[in-house]
Amino acid sequence: MKRALLSGNEAVALGAWCAGVRVAAAYPGTPSTEILEELARYPDVYCEWSPNEKVAMEVGIGSCLGGARTLVAMKHVGLNVAADPWMTLPYIGVNAGLVLAVADDPGMHSSQNEQDSRYYARMAKVPMLEPADSSECFEMIRAALELSERHDTPVMLRLETRISHSRTVVEYREERRTVDLPYEKDAVKRVMIPGHARLRHPVVIERLGDLQRESESSPFNRVEMRSTRIGIVASGVCYQYAREAFPEASLLKLGFVYPLPEKMLHEFASHFRRLYVVEEMEPWIEESLKAMGIDVVGKARIPRDGELDPDVVARSLSELMEMDTGVRGGGWSPPAPRGTPPDQSVLPSRPPVMCPGCPHRGLFYALRRNKAVVSSDIGCYTLSVLPPLSGIDCQVCMGAGVGMALGLEKAFASSEANAGKAGKVVGVLGDSTFIHGGITGLIDMVYNRTLSTIVILDNRTTAMTGFQDHPGTGRTLMGEETFALDLAELARAVGVESVRVVDPWDLAETEAAVAEEIAAPRTSVIISRRSCVLRERQEGFPYRVNEEKCDACKRCLRLGCPALVMRDEAAVIDEDLCVGCSLCAQVCGRDAIEGVGGYA
Repeated sequence: MKRALLSGNEAVALGAWCAGVRVAAAYPGTPSTEILEELARYPDVYCEWSPNEKVAMEVGIGSCLGGARTLVAMKHVGLNVAADPWMTLPYIGVNAGLVLAVADDPGMHSSQNEQDSRYYARMAKVPMLEPADSSECFEMIRAALELSERHDTPVMLRLETRISHSRTVVEYREERRTVDLPYEKDAVKRVMIPGHARLRHPVVIERLGDLQRESESSPFNRVEMRSTRIGIVASGVCYQYAREAFPEASLLKLGFVYPLPEKMLHEFASHFRRLYVVEEMEPWIEESLKAMGIDVVGKARIPRDGELDPDVVARSLSELMEMDTGVRGGGWSPPAPRGTPPDQSVLPSRPPVMCPGCPHRGLFYALRRNKAVVSSDIGCYTLSVLPPLSGIDCQVCMGAGVGMALGLEKAFASSEANAGKAGKVVGVLGDSTFIHGGITGLIDMVYNRTLSTIVILDNRTTAMTGFQDHPGTGRTLMGEETFALDLAELARAVGVESVRVVDPWDLAETEAAVAEEIAAPRTSVIISRRSCVLRERQEGFPYRVNEEKCDACKRCLRLGCPALVMRDEAAVIDEDLCVGCSLCAQVCGRDAIEGVGGYA
C-alpha cells in the first residue's frame, strides 16, 4: 500500500486511473479544473478540454457506449450547459461506467452563483455520491463506476470547493484495472425518439427503487453513535464541520446521498427527539427527511447562503441543542483560543484587480472613452466592472455577453427613453468563452442584422482557471500540437462584414477601432489580441515617472493599474510590478512617464 497527501481533485484523478477510466472530458472551471489536469499526467488515458461542458458530456456518453470507463468533470454552472444530454442519458443508460464529477462552490469563491447541483441528480433520477475527504474521493470513483455498470446509469460524484482543494491522506495500491466492453447496437434503448423514450422512462423509475435499496447497505453511509441526546445528519465536508463542532454528538454520515437510505434514517431518528441537519446551501437533505415524516431542524438555524465552517455550525445550533437536551452547549466545547487575532479594522483592503500589463485594460479604457454600453462575460476581464475602469453594464454567464448585446440593441432601437444608446452596444467575451458559448450568439446577430460590435479578448489561453489551452491555442490538454482555430476567419465565415484585429497595448489603434465600429451601421467584430502577461512574459521596458514633469493630474490612475499609485502629490510606478505595457505613458498628457531600460 502507498500513502499520499492529495487534494480531493488529485484523489479523483488517481481513483479514476486506478479504476480503469480510459476517456475523460471536461471544460475547465474552478473548483473542478485540476481533475483533468492531474488525470492527463497518467498513461493510457485520453483526456481532453472540450469546447464546453455540453460537448464534454456528449463525448463521455459516446465513450461509455463504446465500452470505455469514462469520467466527465465540470463545475456547478457547467452542469447547466450540459443539462440537455445529462437529462436524457439515464434513459439511454451506459455500457461501461460513466461518472460525472461536478464541483459546487459554496461561498462563491470563483463563481457567479451558489447553485446546488444535488437537484440535478434528483431531477435526472441519477444516483449521487458525496465524499467527505480525499480518501473517499479516491474510493468513490471506483465504487461509482461499478454502481454505474451494475445499474446501467450514469452516476454523479458531487464535490465542493473545500473537498476539491483540501488535502488529506489517501492509501492506495498503484494498480490499474482493465475494462474494455464490447459495443452492441440497441436502437430501442439508445435512440430516444418519443416511442422509445416512453418505454425507457418506467425503467428509469424502477431503477430508482433498486438504487434506494442499495443505498441502505452502502459502506459510505454509516452511523456514529455517541450521545443519545443529540443526533446530526450530514454529508460531504459538512460531516467534518459537524464532527468538529459537536464531537460528542451521534452522527449519521451520508456518502450515498441519492437516493437516501430511508430505513437507516428512520432507525437513526428513533433514538432522538429530533434530528439536526448540517448542509451547505439548500435544505436538500432537510426537505427529504421532512418528506419522510422525520422531525428535523436545519436551515431555520443554519445559514442558507455562504460557506459553512465548524464555528458557524457550532454557533448556529449550540443554543437550540441546549434547549432540546438540557445540556449546556449541546455537548459542544469551544476550541481553545489561538492568540489574539489582528484588528481587522486596521488592515488595508485589497480589492481584486487586473494584473499589471493585463491586455484587457487598454480595451476597457477605450470602451469607456467611447461611452459604450457593455454586456460582458465570465473571465478575468469581469474585474473591469470595478472603478476606475467601471467598464461593464451587465454580465450573466458564459456566452451571454453576445446574446445580451443583441437584446440591448434591439430594445434601444425602438426606445425613446434610450434613443441615445442605440448603436453604442458592445458585447465582450474572452477567446475561450467565445468558443464555449459565443459562436451561436454571433450567428444570431448576423442573421438578425444587429448593429452592434462584439469584442473577443484573445489572450491566447483560458486565463481565469489557470492557463488551460483551448481550440484556438493549437495545443491539446495532452500537450499535442493541433489545428489552431482562427477566430477572425470564423467570424468572417458566419457572415460578419467587418473583422479587425488590434493590439490593446496600442491605445490609439484600439480607441480608433472601437470608435469606428460603434459608429458603423453593421455587425462587427474586434479581436483584441495579446497574450496574458502571466502566461507569456512580455517584451518591454519598465516605466518611471519624471517628477519634475508630473502635475498630479491623475489621468494615468484612470487605467486602474496596480503598479501606479499617488505618493506625495505625484504619480509613482512600482518598477517591480511594471511589465512595460506603456499604457500609462500613452495617456499622460505631459510626457511625464518614461521608459527606463530592459529587464535584468
